[in-house]
Amino acid sequence: MTAKGWIIFGIIIALAVGGAVYVSRQGQVSLAANININAIQPATAASGNIADHTFGTGKKVTLIEYGDYQCPGCDAAAPVLEQLVAKYQNKLTFVFRNKLIPGHQNSLAAASFAEAAGLQGKYWQMHDKLYATQTSWESLPAGNQRTNYFANLIKEIGGDPNKAKAVIESSAIAKKIAFDDALANKQGVTGTPSLYLNGKDVGSLYALDGKLVPAGTTDSAGNQAQLVWSSAADFDKLVLQPAFKAAGV
Repeated sequence: MTAKGWIIFGIIIALAVGGAVYVSRQGQVSLAANININAIQPATAASGNIADHTFGTGKKVTLIEYGDYQCPGCDAAAPVLEQLVAKYQNKLTFVFRNKLIPGHQNSLAAASFAEAAGLQGKYWQMHDKLYATQTSWESLPAGNQRTNYFANLIKEIGGDPNKAKAVIESSAIAKKIAFDDALANKQGVTGTPSLYLNGKDVGSLYALDGKLVPAGTTDSAGNQAQLVWSSAADFDKLVLQPAFKAAGV
């Protein structure tokens, strides 16, 4: 896609989300109205007939991430979440939804190619590939160089790059990204990564010395509390295990 094409595509998404907010303010139906945002979303017209992307088969515990592929924090969280989701895939269902952060010049293109890969049954392969290569594409200029880079990633994961390039500016993908954004806005998401476990915000929790503590806590050795998702061991022990116990799994 050309730089002009991406601008137009971005405007379509912005209008979709902005229009939904306006309509909501008028007390009418919006993209996320009457939707249980903590439930796994099926394919509907509002989402471009693209369902939530899920990994795992857990029926009682659902972890939803609102993320931006160009976000450094999401990049840092990705291997931690990947490890734990794979470990507990029979107890947990993981959902990734798009939440584009203003100022990230290539996040829309990355999200669009992830969705295009999903249409070929390779969403999670592209999801992982985008984070693994983030530093290589985050500064690419808009235009053919960037488009060809992402298309080559599609090829590397065994997909068809030409099919991907043919659909990245489709209304279906634009609607899916706008729908995810509307869900994020209804949830009150303002930054990424934002993580919700069975509807509870766990992405803003902090841990220190194996315990959940308030942000800004420092121990006697001068170590500062870190976001709980920055450590697989802490996230497992302090977040997932209590949720599994509460759900009886």
